[in-house]
Amino acid sequence: MSKPKRYTITTALPYTNGPIHIGHLAGVYVPADIYARYLRLTGNDVAFIGGSDEHGVPITIKAKNEGVSPQDIVDKYHAIIKKSFEDFGITYDNYSRTSAPIHHKTASDFFETLDKKGEFIEETTEQLYDAEANQFLADRFVIGTCPKCGNEEAYGDQCENCGTSLNATDLINPKSAITGNVPTLKKTKHWFLPLDKHEAFLKEWILEGHKKDWKPNVYGQVKSWIDDGLRPRAVTRDLDWGIPVPAEGGEGKVLYVWFDAPIGYISSTKEWAAHVGKDWEPYWKAKDTKLVHFIGKDNIVFHCIIFPAMLKAEGSYILPENVPANEFLNLEGNKLSTSKNWAVWLHEYLEDFPDQQDVLRYALNANAPETKDNDFTWKDFQARNNNELVAIFGNFINRVVVLTNKYYDGIVPEPSDFDEVDEATLAAIKAYPNVIASSIERYRFREAGQELMNLARLGNKYLADAEPWKTIKVDETRTKTVMYVALQIASALATLSEPFLPFTSTKLKNILKLRHNEEQNDEVISNNKETMMSHKNESLKDPVNWDEISIKKELLPAYHHIGKAELLFSKIEDKTIQVQLDKLEARKKANEIANAKVEPQKDTITFEDFTKLDMRVGTILEAEKMPKTKKLLKLKVDTGIDIRTIVSGIAESFSAEEVVGKRVTVLVNLAPRALRGVESQGMILMTETPDGKLVFVNPDDTKVGNGLQIS
Repeated sequence: MSKPKRYTITTALPYTNGPIHIGHLAGVYVPADIYARYLRLTGNDVAFIGGSDEHGVPITIKAKNEGVSPQDIVDKYHAIIKKSFEDFGITYDNYSRTSAPIHHKTASDFFETLDKKGEFIEETTEQLYDAEANQFLADRFVIGTCPKCGNEEAYGDQCENCGTSLNATDLINPKSAITGNVPTLKKTKHWFLPLDKHEAFLKEWILEGHKKDWKPNVYGQVKSWIDDGLRPRAVTRDLDWGIPVPAEGGEGKVLYVWFDAPIGYISSTKEWAAHVGKDWEPYWKAKDTKLVHFIGKDNIVFHCIIFPAMLKAEGSYILPENVPANEFLNLEGNKLSTSKNWAVWLHEYLEDFPDQQDVLRYALNANAPETKDNDFTWKDFQARNNNELVAIFGNFINRVVVLTNKYYDGIVPEPSDFDEVDEATLAAIKAYPNVIASSIERYRFREAGQELMNLARLGNKYLADAEPWKTIKVDETRTKTVMYVALQIASALATLSEPFLPFTSTKLKNILKLRHNEEQNDEVISNNKETMMSHKNESLKDPVNWDEISIKKELLPAYHHIGKAELLFSKIEDKTIQVQLDKLEARKKANEIANAKVEPQKDTITFEDFTKLDMRVGTILEAEKMPKTKKLLKLKVDTGIDIRTIVSGIAESFSAEEVVGKRVTVLVNLAPRALRGVESQGMILMTETPDGKLVFVNPDDTKVGNGLQIS
């Protein structure tokens, strides 16, 4: 299309069954916010829309596990998510929720419109049913083996291993997530959207129309689905949590979450428009509007096939111009997981790293999974901060501001003639807005962020080569020109950094005093005891317009008074990172314990079988490592009836020194056995933790003496 008159930008609605983590941020919310901020800076009409997805099975499962109502769950996490986004600087024009009355009405009206137009198929089909729970098993109430990749823990709506979208009946060996039982099939009526009816349209619109401008990962997944042949998709579910189906026979059923959730973009836009006194319809129905969905790769099918088919069937809506979905971000080599608490939660980060939102924004954007899955590590986070934000961006700004205050009392000096290097540097500054904009408009946010850092690198190199700290002693005129040029770079960074480093951008603007202030327009400035003429400062916009950087003669005029230096970034020490690594390690161990598989009961024995076992309390008197073995310790044990040698495979969990004096449980009537030439006369009773560490099964009471029998 030609230049759009307005932009509607949406982000995937996060499930309110947990907080926001860094995978969500890197995949969806940071790139979307960069895009929205850039568009606003370039003077565009933008509606940046989001909200919480408060329906669906994950929420009901969470509620069941915690013994509360689904409404309790969504209220709790909606508040956490909304505040986290605000504190992190995600600049939504409206952040709504799908439990809002305006959304229930919008989704119900949308369903009724399609129903009246005959766009649905009503069918009675067999669905999985848990007789013990007395309910149908929708989506994540079913776990089984993925028919595509063989993952044994795939959900009934999607395999999180390969990303394939599924129906619960597609799973191999399905089991109920409620009771663990094998479900049966039971007949139930549902409404289906016949995707096959829209296959020709989708082929033309996507496979032909967006072959060159959509990301390969998005295009490829959509093509695979279409090539496989589209089939009718149910838009209703047998649940009691969600939007009731507004049709005869819809009692006890709700709209499928993937039908109602994307409509949440529309209802959130309506809510925003009502607040600001605008008409919402042009943002969704005018052909001169550009609609862009920011999502993760697990949502591609819903935003590129199902939702467009819904919009097309309704008839009055525009379709997305692009869906720049990202791949997945892993954490320290493992897949991020809300249910397993393997994540860096945004609200916790904001507590642990106060006023360092931009460090995480920068690190996530620099390592964003734009074309393939990437891995977040705390060491990389530390390196990005220390080696780039501190050493490059922060270092340049600090030197410029410190020297300007030192040499000129904070007054921007008036330059003299520019040499070739000055001219080239000033020309490079003017080129950067277009360079960065080109990357952003092609959804290459990593590339755009690095171009911003390249401008800071340009500033550092310019200062290093010009050496104003040396020329100030021999050529004051030249020094003024150098500092003037350096301040132009700083001013450009103040504006161009806003999409990527918004909090830093604000700090830098304050340092440079890029605020319109009539009281400072007329002032008499003295510098180096020379009285300068009264000068009327040029009024500066806040922020300086993105496009002005390329066309304006100067960004920070001579005689403008800047503020004092303050550090934009601070070094992150190893001990700070170790705290985060320790936190993750603790979570990993907690997961191992929680997910440990208990061995099934062995064959039943009689009481007489049990009485054959002679177990006694004993004390380890001596211990030594068995030569040429990793696991064996040779122990001398006082069993109360004798002192005997026992060889035990515990050397990987305990040293010889630390077991001496341990009180243990000993099976004393086990037949002797030769191990590495040593006769072992019994067995020490042990158990094993989920992480593989052996633990003694021992008597705690000191009054229990050696030799006492255990029964």
